[in-house]
This record gives sequence, structure tokens and C-alpha cells, in this order.
Amino acid sequence: MQPPLRTKRKINWRENSFAYALLIPSLLFLGLFTFYPILKSIYWSFYSSDFTDKTFVGLDQYVHVFQDDIFLKVLRNNVLLAIGTVPVSILLAMYVAVWVNNKLRGTGLLRALFFYPTVIPMIAIANIWLFIYTPSYGLLDKFLSVFGIPTQHWLGDPNWVLFSMMLMVIWKETGFFMIFYLAGLQNLPKEVYEAAEMEGARPFQTFRKLTFPLLMPTTLFVMVIATTNSFKLVDHLYIMTKGGPNNASNLLLYHIYETAFSFWDMGKASVLTVVLLVILLSISIFNYAFLDKRIHY
Repeated sequence: MQPPLRTKRKINWRENSFAYALLIPSLLFLGLFTFYPILKSIYWSFYSSDFTDKTFVGLDQYVHVFQDDIFLKVLRNNVLLAIGTVPVSILLAMYVAVWVNNKLRGTGLLRALFFYPTVIPMIAIANIWLFIYTPSYGLLDKFLSVFGIPTQHWLGDPNWVLFSMMLMVIWKETGFFMIFYLAGLQNLPKEVYEAAEMEGARPFQTFRKLTFPLLMPTTLFVMVIATTNSFKLVDHLYIMTKGGPNNASNLLLYHIYETAFSFWDMGKASVLTVVLLVILLSISIFNYAFLDKRIHY
């Protein structure tokens, strides 16, 4: 005999209320440190404020920001950084994951070496690469001098500084993304590879026809993480370049920091924050709403 509908609802209400009670601490922190700052930033973006005077200006702040040459240059730098680092990091991570996934001697050590840059704080990495890029006696110039290549001011030349930042980001991010691909590779069905081997498929054919398509869900996830990470870089700039020379290495998050805490223009900083939030939200929506439908799970 089934319990009456009223009894079922009472039981479901008790179970659901207990589940929501367990979520309250997380929801509280999410509300205080995520949703409230977002709403506050949107509110402040309609005001011209320097902490002492607040004047409602409507959308004038947005118009001013999008006409600002520095903002446009910073946004261009960030887009170029994303284009230059995301595909390279993903491809390198996939290649390294396939390589260290094989049962070879020393595979555990190789995995640890490739993952090691991920666990180093960004401040420490910035100091390491600051020494590598030091003109004349830095490791990079010492290495290039063996081939007769002249010394470059890697962090002081506007033509080279963003490329130098890209190289450092790729070095750090590749090992992190490798872990996701390793997890994806170890969950792939072995029967498919055994069938391909029996059919005489070559390693590259196996990768192109089997491994790469089956790893597309992992690639989508990694792409979202990599793209959003490229718009959230700030630590290394404070140590290495301060956004210079002439904003050639400045990125959006560091520009927000400077605007808010160096120039004390909270209204403009709030507008920049809203722009960053829209960019990150658009990236996630595009990947999960558009690309996700074209991936076979």
C-alpha cells in the first residue's frame, strides 16, 4: 500500500529542507563575496566617485571608458594574450598528457615535473622569470648569446614584452591542463583502441580519429578555464612590468586594480569590472551554449 500524497510531500519537504540547510553556509559565502560585490559594482558604475564625492552620471562612465585609448589598448593586449596562450597551452597539454600516459619508465617523475609549475605561486614564478628575462646576464640572453643572437630588453621593449608574458603563462598553464587530459585519457574505453590496433591503425591515425574526438568534452572544459584565466592575470604584472612600458603589457584586471587603488576612481573601476564580468560570462555562455551542442559525449 502506497503512502498518501500528503505524506509523500511532507517527507520530500523534510529531505529538501535538510539539503538546503547544508547549502546555507556555501550560499552565504557566495552571496557575500560574489553576488553582493557584483551588484555593488554595477551600482557604482553609474556614479562618478572617488570615495569622497559621488555623483550620478548614468551611462556617461561607460561612454568615457569605451572612448579611452588606454582601455582599448589594455583590452587589445588581453585579447592577444588569450589568442596567443590558450590554443598553445591546450595543444601542449594534450600532447604532454598523451606522452606521459604511456607506461614508460619514469612516467611518474615526468608528470610531477610538468605539473610542478602549477603549484608554485604566481609571485614566485614572476621573480623566476624576471631573472630569466634580465638583459645581458639573464638565462635567456646567456643562452641566445651562444648562437650569436644580440641581447634584448625583453620586458622593456614594447614589441617583446607581451610575447614574453605569453611564454611565461604557457609554461605555467600547460602542466595544469595536462592533469585534466590525463584524467580524460584514463577514462577512455580501451576496447576501441584494441580494435584500432587490430585494424592496423597508425599512432597518428589513432590520435586523430579516436583520441582527439573522445577528448572533446575535456577540451571544452579546459578551453573555458584557460580563456577565463587569461582575463584574470594580475600577480605577475605587479612584480615584472607594472603594465609597462607604455601599457604594452597592461591587462584588464591590473588596469582595474590601478584605476581603483592607485587613481581612486571607483566609478571607472566599477565600469571596467562590469566589462570584465560581461566578457567572462560571454565566454562561458558561448562555450557551453554553442560549442557544447557540437560535442559528442
